[in-house]
Parts: sequence; structure tokens; C-alpha cells
Amino acid sequence: MANKFSPNPNQRKAVETTEGPVLIIAGPGSGKTFTLVERVFHLIATKGVAAPNILVATFTEKAAQELVTRITNKLSENGIRINLNEMYIGTFHAICLRILKDYREFTRLRRNFNILDQFDQQYFLYQRIKEYYKISNYDLILGGGKTSRWHQSENLMKWVNKVSEENLEVESLLNSESAQVKTLGECFALYKKHLEEENALDFSSIHLETLRLLNSRSEILEDLQSKLQYLMIDEYQDTNTIQESLIFRIGGRHQNICVVGDDDQGLYRFRGATIRNILEFPQNFPAGACHQIRLETNYRSHPKIIRFYNGWMAEKDWQHEGKSFRYEKNIIPQETQFPQLPTVLKCSGHDEKDDWHQEVYAFLMALKDSGRLSDWNQIAFLFKSVKNPHATALARYLEEKGIPVYSPRSNLFFEREEIRLMIGALIFLFPQFPDIRKWNDEAHLEAWDYYDSCFAEFTQQLRLPENETLLQWARPRAQKHRTLTENTDYGISGLFYELLQFPLFSRFLGDTALSGLHDSRPARNLALFSKLLNKFEYLHNITVLTPNYLDLNIQNLFNRYLRFVMDGGIAEYEDFSEYAPSGCVSFMTIHQAKGLEFPVVFVGSLDAVPRKQFSDLDVTLQNSFYRKPVFEPLENTKFYDFWRLYYTAFSRAQNLLLLACQEKTQGRGKTPSQYLADAYKKLPSWRDRQFDLDELTLEALKEVNLKKEYSFTSHITLFENCARQYKFFKELEFAPVRQSATIFGMLVHQTIEDVHKAVLRGEEHLVNKDHVELWLNANYTNLAKRERTYLAPQTLKVAFQQVLNYVNRHAHDWSIIKAAEVDVSLVKDEYILQGTVDLIRGEGDTVEIVDFKSSKKLDIFNEREKLETYHRQLEVYAHLVEERTGYQVSKLHLYFTGEDNSNPYISFRKNSQSIDATIAKFDEVVSCIEGKRFEVKERPWKLCQNCDMRHYCDSI
Repeated sequence: MANKFSPNPNQRKAVETTEGPVLIIAGPGSGKTFTLVERVFHLIATKGVAAPNILVATFTEKAAQELVTRITNKLSENGIRINLNEMYIGTFHAICLRILKDYREFTRLRRNFNILDQFDQQYFLYQRIKEYYKISNYDLILGGGKTSRWHQSENLMKWVNKVSEENLEVESLLNSESAQVKTLGECFALYKKHLEEENALDFSSIHLETLRLLNSRSEILEDLQSKLQYLMIDEYQDTNTIQESLIFRIGGRHQNICVVGDDDQGLYRFRGATIRNILEFPQNFPAGACHQIRLETNYRSHPKIIRFYNGWMAEKDWQHEGKSFRYEKNIIPQETQFPQLPTVLKCSGHDEKDDWHQEVYAFLMALKDSGRLSDWNQIAFLFKSVKNPHATALARYLEEKGIPVYSPRSNLFFEREEIRLMIGALIFLFPQFPDIRKWNDEAHLEAWDYYDSCFAEFTQQLRLPENETLLQWARPRAQKHRTLTENTDYGISGLFYELLQFPLFSRFLGDTALSGLHDSRPARNLALFSKLLNKFEYLHNITVLTPNYLDLNIQNLFNRYLRFVMDGGIAEYEDFSEYAPSGCVSFMTIHQAKGLEFPVVFVGSLDAVPRKQFSDLDVTLQNSFYRKPVFEPLENTKFYDFWRLYYTAFSRAQNLLLLACQEKTQGRGKTPSQYLADAYKKLPSWRDRQFDLDELTLEALKEVNLKKEYSFTSHITLFENCARQYKFFKELEFAPVRQSATIFGMLVHQTIEDVHKAVLRGEEHLVNKDHVELWLNANYTNLAKRERTYLAPQTLKVAFQQVLNYVNRHAHDWSIIKAAEVDVSLVKDEYILQGTVDLIRGEGDTVEIVDFKSSKKLDIFNEREKLETYHRQLEVYAHLVEERTGYQVSKLHLYFTGEDNSNPYISFRKNSQSIDATIAKFDEVVSCIEGKRFEVKERPWKLCQNCDMRHYCDSI
């Protein structure tokens, strides 16, 4: 990119205009991320702004990670060492969660609250759907007639999210004369009650709870406004109503609000985003107060590609009643030499033939044979949906021809061999399933045909000699489950992990599991399946199989849970540390590709037409209940969104853009549709004599080297104890069957934290026996619900006594408490180091670190190895505190809450040389992890006893 080291004039203006509101319209390929990095660097390095005074909201976690990596590299290159994680940088959801956690005691949330993803939220509603049937006219929101309960929950989810995203006044909805609006208000009120009962948040209510907090607690708003002096909001065209409200609440005092985006790439109306936020941004300030800067030089694409998508937008009508719904812009190419050949082409099958797949394959092979292509990952195929039969059929065709396809969102998860075999195995282990599924009150389920096919594949494998041991293990286990008479000591997840020991499954988990994304897909899919089982058991409170509930559990697993996952689709593993996996062409949605660039881009879905995205209820809400008057004319929005979608697709291409389809000019479903035909028909075929592959130059794929986060306990200790455990539970992300042993320590830690926070708030009078008991019981209630594990009453008494002993020991002088459970992180050259510490005041201006252990004091002679591990952990914390805060650490303490009579402390003087050695060892372990070196020389037998992977390890 030509602007890699020096900003162009408009970029420089965007970087240096820091005071007051700023609107940056950044066209495709205009160096938006580069500009944001330079802007943050300018604030810190030139203007002396402290990192905690800056907020940067991004659209995705990956974008946030990339910004952190690039900004820290820029600062490091210039000899500036600060801890960038003190910035509020991340997605809106992540930033709001940080605020909610910092001020949780002022919200409805209790400790250990749950966050529901989209599937969790729909399943949450499904499990409670009968309660919504009690609301008058419920069918007006949920759907009536033959609408299944699952789709009713989907409808309900859409509408309650709408209320949150638009921050609608629930009282106004409840008082409406419209039966449908009143019903929506009642549904939302009940849903809010359910969330509060379960101590849960969904993605939309994260924003809503944050706004309520800021509106209800003026001192918290004051604190955030004084701290956050400079706000930068990326992808502003995709923000929604409540996000805009949050921005102006937090940034209202200083008004140094810089928003960056491109109205032409606004794609997320279906998630509540509104293009009006970016189009009307200057109007939120006095006339002339908002600086407007345009980044229009494209450093990405060939001029002919730019000319093509400029023309696509320019020929459309963006006017309505004298108002324009687009910023006029003219994207221009950078000043450099380009190959003089056609770079926007068609690669399609002819109307009279069914040869689209062959044409695409022929082009790919011609490109490969030309020597211009260095890796398949330089090519991306973009579709409206990768689940569409046209996309999945092309993916299968290319894979059959030997071209690997990376398409994690194509809904192929349940077609993969490893998943079909695992489902077949579980059905075999529960032979009562064919009878159980007949209890279902619905007609024949499509999922049953799938299950029958999986079962047949598995039993066919059982007949092979190499699977004899699996048969010998599975047959008696199935017989046991058929007539289960007593509780087992395992759940369904336990069976899953036992199955991994047999060659039918263990073959997916060997060396190839880490040798590249395409080869590792089976292992990662099995890991994902373990998460599905883990979540199912959590949702249905299953820890072991019991005679009374076994049949119901099986019915829920197969007839409901897995069936609903199939219905909604599930994405396979995506590696966010890579731009696109080496050795594969990428199949992705246009939405998914936003912000990305590829040397060669195929745009499919050319049969698409603009579709209405609103209902009569949407119209009613917008006209009477939204906080702002109607903006875009609703009847035109389907066209605006369609044009923006394909503009985004076309502008992903760097060197070559191809429009691809199976042409169809007769009958229904013309391809290309009338809305794309004019742009398509002007293009030459890739077989045209003017297109000479020998003249083509392809860029190398953009590298994204994201820094990963590592902590001592979650990463280093786990790796050192057993690198194979690390491989499965951290690298491949298998979900372990939860162990109850940790809940005791968590309970003690959290209650001590409540004590410390009360002290730091100046409420020492609350630190007494009664309040300690209240805090402990509240923590236990929510911990037990989240972890699905429980403590015996006597064990609870022990936990209470440990905290009380701590309180009694320190009641005479709480002034030594400096900070409680502080999340500290340090961005290093190669990775991000994380930890959580308690600080007490030391001698002079120093601080001391305390780490609590909920056990008896270690025997320093017989448990020296464990003590040394704890000591190294403290040294990592000391390094974090000194590097991040500037405090000098003088002492390190272990406090053993289980120690009744003697001194509960083991203390160490800080030793800088020892800390340096510990950090060097930390660096070495991180190097092994990132180099995927997970060899185990000798099994740690004590750990093996409680490890879910022990059966697999026994087998190898």
C-alpha cells in the first residue's frame, strides 16, 4: 500500500484533527485502519493523551485485536512503552460489558451473570414459550396457526431485540391502543423478568443495561465522561439507535467524537443498524462544528475495478422528496502503474448448458497453471448466503476436483464424516431412541431421516475388523442404557470423551489436527460438538444419566436441541488469527467479507433481487414509538440495501473481479436478475482474447499477525502440567466436563473481593458477620446455577468460616487495602500478558501483592514444587503491576484462607532477577504454544485421573 509509512493529505488531516466532532467518510481501500492507528499514535505520542482517556469502538473482536497489535507495534517502533489495554478498545458489546462489570453493584446484575448468544437466547425463550401463551393475543407476536414453538421463539426473539435496540419506552407500548403493540410490550416485560430471574443478558440488552446505568447514576456517567476524553467509532454506518445514544452520553462533555465509516457499506439493517447515524452525524452539533473529511484514494483495487463499482453506485437514484440518502463521493485509484488488461470479467455457464462449475474450475486451473497464483487463499467467493444450494454445490464440486474450500458458515457441519459418526455412535448407545422419538407430538421430523443415516453409517463401520474393540465396548454400554436401573457416574459428554479413544475417532486427533486448517477441521468439529453437548447438559441440568430422566434427556437432545441447531445452522471453526487459511479458496458471505480484501474475488448470487425487510408492525413502531421520526422511505430501503450489498462485494477485489453464475434467460428466476443484468452483460468473458493471464499481477494476501492473550494459570501452568491437555482444551477448544472442585475456591475468592470492594467504597461498617454471610450466599446461589455444581451445607460453612477468619484478622486496619481483584494486562512485543491481582499498601510508596489460596498452608519442605509454581505466579503479577501501573512492588504474599491457627501468609521479597527469569520462561512457553509444540515426554499420572482425555491418551 502506497500510504504504508506516510499519510496522504486527507489522512493526515483525519489524524491531526482531534478536537471536537469529526466525521471521516472512508471509501473502500482508503487506508481506514492505517488512519485509525496513526490517529491513536498521534494522540498518545504528540498530544500526550493517556491511554485510559481514549475509547475506540470497533465492529468485530478481530478488528479490535488488529488495532491493538498495530498500535502497540507503532508505539514500540518509536520507543514508547505504555499499556494499551488501559484504553477502552473493543466492540461495543465488549466495552459495555467492561462498564457493567466495573459498576455491577449499581445494576440489576448479580455476580456470575450469563451472556446468551443468539442460539442461547432463542433456546432460552423456547424453554419458556408456554408462559408467553398466557399473554392476550400472543400469536400477533409469536405467530399462530401451525407455527412451531421453535419458530415462535425465533419471532419473539426478533421483536424483543427490536425493543432493546431501539430503546423503546415499554410503558408506551403497554398503553398503546394497538393490540399488537400492547402484546409486544407485555412480551418484553415478561422477557425482562425472565432475564432478571436467571441473572442473564443477551447481546442487545448489554447495550440497554449500560444506557440505563448511565442514565440512572449520574456519578458513574460523570466518572466515565471525565475519563474518556477522545472517542473513535469505527464502522459508524452499522451502529444502531442505542449505540448512538451511548456514544453521545459518554462523549457529551468533551465532544471529541470521531466517527469513521462508509455509508455505501451499510449492511446491517436486519440487526437494527441505521444508516441515519452516519448521514445525520453533523446535525448533532452546531452548524460548522463538525469537521468532515473524505478518504477517497483507493490503495486496494485496480482502476477498472474502481470504475466498475463507482458506476454501479452513480447510476442509482438515491433521491427521495428532495433528500439524498448517500454522501456523494468519487473513489480514485492510487497513482501507480497498473496492468492494462480487463480486470472485471464474467465467469459463467451458458444458458443452454449446465456448465457453471466447469467454467469456474477451468478458470482456477488456468490461473494456477499460469504461475500467477501463489496460494489458493488469494481467491474468495462471495455470496448472499453460503448456505444457498448454488454455493454449497459449487463448494462440493471444487473439493471433488481437488481444490480445498474454506467455508465455515456453509451449514455443512452436520454433513462432515466425524459428526455423522459421532451422532450415529450416540444413537447406538441409546437403543431406546427409536421408541422415544415416537412420543413426539409433531409429524415426521426431517431430522429423523438424518439420524437414521448417521446410525446406518456408524453400524456399517462397526462391522469392520479394525472397529472390533469399539463394538465390544459399545454393545454392553447400550444394553446397560436400555434398562438403566441406577445413576451412572457420567453424562452424555462423558460418553463422547470415551468414544474418542477408539480409532474410528482418534484418527482425527493426531498430528494432522494441528497441521493446517483444512486438515484440522475434523478435530475442530469434534471440539465444537463437545461444546454443543456441554451446553445441552448445562441447559437441562444434566451431570449424570439417571433412570427417571434418561428417556426425557434423549428426547430433548435429539428431537429438540440438535434438531434446532441443525435448523439454525452452525458455523465450523474460523481461525481469526489468519486472514484466510493457506491452501484453500474462501467461500464467505458478503457481510462476512466486509473490511477484507482478496487479490481475486468471485461474486455469486447474481439471481438476487431486492426484498422487503419490514412488516406492518415495523411501520407502526417507526411512525409512533421510535425516538426519532422516520428517516429513509421504507419502500425504498430494499433497493438501497441491495445496492450497498453488491457495492461492498465488488469493492473487495484487488486485482481481479469476476461475476459468476449459471445464466438463465427464460422462465422464473432469471440469472442474472434484472437488477444485476445491466452491470453483468457489459463484461467480457475470462476467455476473451483481451484477457491475458501472463499480464496479470496478483498481490500477496494481507498478513494479520494478531497478538494472543496468555495468563499464568490458564495457559502457562496448564501447558507445563500437560502440553497435551493444552492442545485439546486450549488450542483445539474441546469443552471439558466441568469439575466441581473449583467452586469452593471461587466462592471464597469472590466473597473476599466483596469485602475488599466495600472497604474501598468507604463502607467498612458493612464488613461484619451478617453481611459476609449475605455476600457468600448470593455468590453461591449464582455460582451454583452457572456451574451446575453444589456444595454440601457443611462445606458452605467451611467457606463462610474461612472468609470470616480473614475479616477478623484484618478488621483492625483495612487501610492497607489498595485495590481488589484488578484485571491487569500488558501488551508485549509478541503477545498480551494477563492477570488478576489484589494489592495492599507497602512500605513507603510501594505496593505488595496478595494471592488467595482456599486451602491449608503449604508445607514448604514437602510441597516445594507447588510453592515454586505459586511463587512464579506472584512474580508474573509483580511484572504486570510494575510495567502497567508504574508502582514499585516490594513484597509478594500467598494467603491461605484454610489456615485456622497459625500465620496464614507465606511471603517473599521481590527479586528483580528472579522475576526476569520467570518472564523469560513465560516467553519460552508462549513460543512453544504458538509453535504448536505439544509433545508429552511423560504422562503426568496424577492429572490424568480427572482429565476427560485420559481414555484417548490410554489408547495411544
